[in-house]
Amino acid sequence: MFDFLQGYDVLGAFWTTVKLTVFSAVGSLVWGTLLAAMRVSPVPLMRGFGTAYVNIVRNIPLTVIIIFTSLGLADIFGVTLGAHDFAVQGFRLAVLGLVAYTAAFVCEAIRSGINTVPVGQAEAARAIGLNFSQTLRLIVLPQAFRAVIGPLANVLIALTKNTTVAAAISVAEAAALMKTMIENEAQTVAIGAVFAFGFVVLTLPTGLFLGWLAKRLAVKR
Repeated sequence: MFDFLQGYDVLGAFWTTVKLTVFSAVGSLVWGTLLAAMRVSPVPLMRGFGTAYVNIVRNIPLTVIIIFTSLGLADIFGVTLGAHDFAVQGFRLAVLGLVAYTAAFVCEAIRSGINTVPVGQAEAARAIGLNFSQTLRLIVLPQAFRAVIGPLANVLIALTKNTTVAAAISVAEAAALMKTMIENEAQTVAIGAVFAFGFVVLTLPTGLFLGWLAKRLAVKR
C-alpha cells in the first residue's frame, strides 16, 4: 500500500523540518523578547526601531523574506553564515529568514503579556531602586511569559507549518520531498495524506501540551 514511499527518506525530511522549527523557535524567542523590550522601552529610539521592525516585517510575505536571505544575502552580499556546503548554507539562511519573520509575532505576543502585568508592580520595583532592565527581567517578563504560553504555542505551530517555505531555497525538508515525490509518483492523494499526517503528528501534541502548560502556569489575578 505504501510502496511509493520506498526510496525516499521521508523521516529524514521531517527531521530537517523539526530542526528548522527548533532552531528558528529558539532564535525567534530570543530576538522577539528583545524586540518586545524595545517596544516598551523608555528610550524613544529603541521604541521606534521595535515598532518599525514589527510593522514592516509582519506585512512582508514570508516567501519574500526567505528568498531574500538566499538571493540577497548569499548571492549578492556573500553572506554564508560560515557554511561551505550548499545544503548547510541553505538551512542556515532559512533559519535566519524564519527567525526574522517569526520574531515579529513573538514580540507582539510577549508585549501583550507585558500589558497584563499590573502597572503598580513596575512602579513598586522602581520605588525600591530597580532600573528598567532589572524591572523587566525580574518582575515583568516572568509574569508575561506565563500569561502568553497559549499565544506563543500558536506562533510555534504556525512556525512549524511555515518551514515548508524553505523549499523555495532548496532546503530538503518535508515540503520539498513531497513536491519531488508528486512529480515522480502517480500517488498524489496518498502522498499528500502522508505528509499531512506527518505535520499533524508534529503540531497536534505540541499544541495540546502547551495548552495544558498555559492552564497550569496561568497567573491568578
